[in-house]
Amino acid sequence: MRNPLRNLKTRNAVLQTLFVGGLAALVISGTLIAMRNLEAQGISSGFGFLSKATGLNVSFSLLPVTATDPYWWLLLIGFVNTIFLGFFGLLAATIVGMVVGLARTSANEVASLLGTIYVESFRNVPIILQVIFWYAVLTHLPGPRDALEFGGMALSSRGVFLPMLNVGNGWLVLAVLALVAAVILPLFISVSRKIAKPREERRALKITATAVCLAVFAAALLLGRPAGGSFVSVPMLKGLNFQGGLRIPPEFSALLIGIAVYGGSYIAEIVRGGFKSVSRGQIEAAQSLGLTRWQIFTRVRLPLALRAMLPILANQYVWLIKATTLGITVGFTDFFMIVSLTINRSGQTLEAIFILMAGFLIINFTVAAVFNRINKAIALKGNQLRT
Repeated sequence: MRNPLRNLKTRNAVLQTLFVGGLAALVISGTLIAMRNLEAQGISSGFGFLSKATGLNVSFSLLPVTATDPYWWLLLIGFVNTIFLGFFGLLAATIVGMVVGLARTSANEVASLLGTIYVESFRNVPIILQVIFWYAVLTHLPGPRDALEFGGMALSSRGVFLPMLNVGNGWLVLAVLALVAAVILPLFISVSRKIAKPREERRALKITATAVCLAVFAAALLLGRPAGGSFVSVPMLKGLNFQGGLRIPPEFSALLIGIAVYGGSYIAEIVRGGFKSVSRGQIEAAQSLGLTRWQIFTRVRLPLALRAMLPILANQYVWLIKATTLGITVGFTDFFMIVSLTINRSGQTLEAIFILMAGFLIINFTVAAVFNRINKAIALKGNQLRT
């Protein structure tokens, strides 16, 4: 009888099963030992503490919060705050990186020099020092009574105050989602291969999708406005602080600026490398066809550079998401800070750290999956190595 272990696939499957089984046994045994040691010291284990009241309040929250909320709700608030900061931080870092990266590849020597100085200056200073520096700058601005006011906005040591749509939170979220969909849906319809119509015949479908999204946006604003109230709430100085409008606290602003400035310096180099990867021959071929400089940039250089940038850009985005944990240095209530407070208040260290790890795994795996999907969708067919 033939030995099944002589088959390469069978042998690999057995080895992988043994490895995974051994790893699982190691984790389970370590967990059991830790639980036994905790019980010996009179420390309870498990996730039952999540339903207990925290007695805490947070300075920044996108969700309603009170001191009687349970731990699971406070952890959810921190998770949402991290996603919120990460989204705007990545967006700002991408804009900064694109501008500086294009300056680095410019034929203009002054623009290229300025881009180089920016990258070499901010990339070599630790991000934690930059966050603390920006926080010190923002908290040393004039007080509310001497705030810098312009165009309905105010800049003071208490934060940045901006005019805000006077709409209920739920309706405002719906309006923002509708506005985002009005931008994304036409782009999806243009590039999707699942729609039977040829791309040049999808104009009516794109117009319809945009019109529906804008209609939902307008309806959300109309229905969410309080009776007799104005559409826009403008911050006004009353007493020792501003009332009305939207307040962006200095903790959030410092982190946003730090991530944008520091992350932008790395993204700038990724952008520069992406554009440098486009061969001179492809540009000359586009010139020989009579394309203008703008057409060469938008139809040749940018698409080819994006294909080269995306894999490295995904790694940089994952790293910048993890950099949001620096919020604890300036008092911003992100996911990491909430977990730290949970450990101090409840004593459930292992459980809280497990929740922290699971939360960041969810965020980073989602970012990686989205970029892998985009990378697969825009890859040039027939130009990859086959294995």
